[in-house]
Amino acid sequence: MKKDSVYLLHILDATNKIEEYVSVGKDVFMLESHWQDAIIRQLEIIGEATKKLSSDLRMQHESIPWKRIAGLRDVLIHDYMGVDLEAVWQVTQKEIPSLKLKIEKILKF
Repeated sequence: MKKDSVYLLHILDATNKIEEYVSVGKDVFMLESHWQDAIIRQLEIIGEATKKLSSDLRMQHESIPWKRIAGLRDVLIHDYMGVDLEAVWQVTQKEIPSLKLKIEKILKF
């Protein structure tokens, strides 16, 4: 769990940054590439850290869609020119808050 806790902290930090960045609002996010880049980078970090988690931890917390989280990272990196900003925004609004709560629970924050 020690190694896993490092990756979980990376995920938690990235969710906190995303929550901070989206506070600019959807209109600003859609217009300004530096906000897009910042949020996409944090999603990449979440995906990378997810891939590093042990299979034991992932099995203990099956309610978290680990494969989908890691897959999002792959789409962002491998298909960067075709990023769907609306989809990214929806992830920040619908998935990130829930993920943050689940990670905090695992870490017992």
